[in-house]
Amino acid sequence: MAAQVKYSEVEAGTELPAQTFSVTRDVLVRYAGASGDFNPIHWNEKFAREVGLPDVIAHGMFTMAEAIRVVTDWVGDPGAVVEYGVRFTKPVVVPNDGEGTTIEVSAKVAALLDDNRVRVDLTAVNDGKKVLGMARAVVQLV
Repeated sequence: MAAQVKYSEVEAGTELPAQTFSVTRDVLVRYAGASGDFNPIHWNEKFAREVGLPDVIAHGMFTMAEAIRVVTDWVGDPGAVVEYGVRFTKPVVVPNDGEGTTIEVSAKVAALLDDNRVRVDLTAVNDGKKVLGMARAVVQLV
């Protein structure tokens, strides 16, 4: 796969298509199985509350992975992401109501870099609050 976005057609401020991702308890259980992270704060409401959380919370790495999908869908190649980092600022609380919650992700090109690379800044919001801080990716374009 190769990136589909041309460096020459992008400028600082270019907004990527925003996306909303659904998060339910069954998604968390499947993610736990795939990742091997079976920490009970991600599936056991009683345990989560006992350790001071408001309810079960999504895995931080799951939240991070959902957010970068905005970038990989835009560029057309997950391998084009050469750097990615975030700070976890708030947990994504996932109620056991069959509906769960959502993570709303937007992103924009923040800077044009050397060698056909761009820095993309991401914003991930759940329940009106930013859940990722300093979310940035460096992407190799064609």
